Amino acid sequence: MYRRLPPAISLQEAAAGAPTLGSLMARARDSAERLKAIEGLIPPAMRAAIQPGPAEGDVWCLLVKGSAAAAKLRQLSPMLVTRLKNRGWDVSTIRIKVYTGR
Repeated sequence: MYRRLPPAISLQEAAAGAPTLGSLMARARDSAERLKAIEGLIPPAMRAAIQPGPAEGDVWCLLVKGSAAAAKLRQLSPMLVTRLKNRGWDVSTIRIKVYTGR
């Protein structure tokens, strides 16, 4: 006997049926859009070392690979906050976390 598998659905369809998943996807999309908005202010050599993290209230987190890149990003953070505010996001602080990528 053959068992029929349920039809495949897209991630968007799954998110529409699951409010928690939909909310998570919206937050991830927002964070990626924030990173895209500030990308031009970050030196090109550093861009690959930075990933968007969660935003909670007026604090946004960036995940950075390496302490040298994190130090440079901390220097740039006032300018990054200004860019985000000018683009309509309510951000007062960018928290920078170093990760190892494991």
